[in-house]
Amino acid sequence: MALVFVVIRVLLGLFFVLTGAIKLTDRISPELHAEAVDEFVKFAQVFPLIEEGIEVDPMNYLKAVGWIELIGGFLLAFGLKFMQEVSDIALSIVMMGELYSFLVLKEEFQACLPAACCLFLLLTLLYIWERDKDKQKKQ
Repeated sequence: MALVFVVIRVLLGLFFVLTGAIKLTDRISPELHAEAVDEFVKFAQVFPLIEEGIEVDPMNYLKAVGWIELIGGFLLAFGLKFMQEVSDIALSIVMMGELYSFLVLKEEFQACLPAACCLFLLLTLLYIWERDKDKQKKQ
């Protein structure tokens, strides 16, 4: 069973590395990069702190999320245990923000599925790690 979670962790990490890289450059896929730019223009309009008067530049927002996904994905896949957990939490927050943005923008259900699946897998990994920590404390 542990091997299954290692495979999920590594594949999920590599997925985030790829999505982060797509957000940061158009050299991998110009179409997907352009789509990400369009999404983040919309996301910047519903950023939670906009009501507090904090304006968000869509391109800086895109780059920030891209770097978080790239570095977080790499650490999730190949980092030390502590780094994996920290990156899991950071990526979970990013996925919650993406889901929040999709819901506020009233996007179609299908648009929310990738973020929801990633969030589910990230939270499952956190749950398993915490469960294993509790087992080790009891022993």
